[in-house]
This record gives sequence, structure tokens and C-alpha cells, in this order.
Amino acid sequence: MAIDTDAIREHIRGILVALGDDPDREGLRETPDRVARMYEELFEGMNYTNHEIAQMFCKTFEDRMEFQEDSQDMVLVKDIDIFSYCEHHLALMYDMKVSVAYIPRGKVIGLSKIARIADMVGKRLQLQERIGSDIAEILQEILESEDVAVIIEGTHSCMSARGIKKTAATTKTYTLRGRFREDCGLQMRLPL
Repeated sequence: MAIDTDAIREHIRGILVALGDDPDREGLRETPDRVARMYEELFEGMNYTNHEIAQMFCKTFEDRMEFQEDSQDMVLVKDIDIFSYCEHHLALMYDMKVSVAYIPRGKVIGLSKIARIADMVGKRLQLQERIGSDIAEILQEILESEDVAVIIEGTHSCMSARGIKKTAATTKTYTLRGRFREDCGLQMRLPL
């Protein structure tokens, strides 16, 4: 799916009119075009399925360590900064920190690829809960391992800048797959 920048320009112009402003005045004349270009960048992830993102960032390395079913070996990447837009209000979800853990099963993924996956998943109209699920699904496909955990903590402007206006409220979500779901020892090692 390609982002229709012509339609965005037209609709932003209509929103400016609906707000009671003149889209032809000096300060707003180029706003529809700027917003269309911005949306193309901010929502790049909407152009790809989870499978396509997995294919884009599928750079792994063979792990010579012999996998054992009860292994407590774990890879953990913490505090990956991302942002996204809430699908309910088109409001910014910001100050989001993503932490990802997995148990290697014969291969490991380049660390920057984990951050790139989190970033691309965030570039969609999203729910924080779905961001965690999407990241987990993509990593499970790439790593061929069920054992993935994604923890996200974020602030939502739909809650801090409007409505209830609780600026200090944060939301934390946990996506636990495979052994992370039942193994208390693994859970205790996560940044909860």
C-alpha cells in the first residue's frame, strides 16, 4: 500500500478550511504539502506487513552455542526510543522506550536490526499493545524462536494534552511469548 500524498494534501487543506482559517494565506500556503511529506515519513511502516519487515531486517548470525531446552541464556536490548501515533485520536505516543529480550536458538540478530524493527513498527497508526505484538511476531519469524519478550513504556498525548490531561501518566505493556510467558526465572530478569 502506498501512501496517497495527493489525497493527504487535499484533506489537510479541507481541515484548515474547517478550522476557519485560510489555506491560501502566507503561513499556511505550503502546509498541506509539508504535512503530506511528513506523513509519508512518519507512517512509512504502513507500507509493509510484519512479514515484509521481517524480510527487510533478516540479518542474523549463526550462534555456535549449542541450544539447550532449559537454557537461561538471553539477549536483552533496553530503552530503544521510538514514537508512534495512536489510531484512536491520531495523537502522538511519545517518550516510548522499547525493551526486547529473546532466547537464541542457533542464531542471533544484529542489535541495530532490533531497533530498526521497533522503529518501523512504530511508523503506523498503532496501539501500544499492538506495537509489542508486532515486534514479537517479526522477531519470532526472523529468529525461528518462540521465546521473545517486548516491554514498552510510553506517554500518550491523547491523555496528557487533552481530555483528562494527566501529564505524568505512563503506560507499560508486556508482550511475553514462548518460555517468557511461563518461566518466572526469565520474567524476573526482564526490565519490569
